Amino acid sequence: MALTVIGGTLKGRRLFSPTGMAIRPTSGRVREALFNIFMHETPGATVLDLFAGTGALAIEALSRGAARAVLIDNTPAALAVIQKNIHACELQSSARAIRHDAAQNLACLPSLGMTFDLVFMDPPYKSGAIGQVLENLRVSQTLLPGAWVVAEHSRKTTAEAAACDGRDFSLTDQRKYGKTVVSFFQYMVETPMNSDTPPFHHTHDAG
Repeated sequence: MALTVIGGTLKGRRLFSPTGMAIRPTSGRVREALFNIFMHETPGATVLDLFAGTGALAIEALSRGAARAVLIDNTPAALAVIQKNIHACELQSSARAIRHDAAQNLACLPSLGMTFDLVFMDPPYKSGAIGQVLENLRVSQTLLPGAWVVAEHSRKTTAEAAACDGRDFSLTDQRKYGKTVVSFFQYMVETPMNSDTPPFHHTHDAG
């Protein structure tokens, strides 16, 4: 099935998604669910897309009104696809792609002079990287208070993701979409949680 932008000003725009590469784009079903959840947070947001793959999540956010996006991946082939999609969608002025290994550190972020409202991460399912990436985000000091971090992972790592609750990040929800689980973390720094989304502490199953 072709990879396309689901909603917003770029709705229906086809995105490049080469076959034969170790890229696992977030499914249309999951993307649609995520942006229904964050429909009020996305407009005007500054978005960070880690392990960006094709860039579909960040591009979807920009299509729906996000102001800027930074897309990070450590694979040259993925970076090439991301750049093609940015150009195909004419998003050069609002999207920037960077080659970096987010599982190692996020030292590339502070020099950008940007702070982020919404972060997506989709690390390789077997990497066990969620906890380390959350720590890297904390150390980078580039998240706004109350920022959301959305981690996509397999059902097998649901408990691992749940164990990341704490150390400035509160796990507010986990939702299942087939074999995929999405964990929602909120960045908690000195200020109480400020969000219209209720702080769930159990797992929803969307099928």
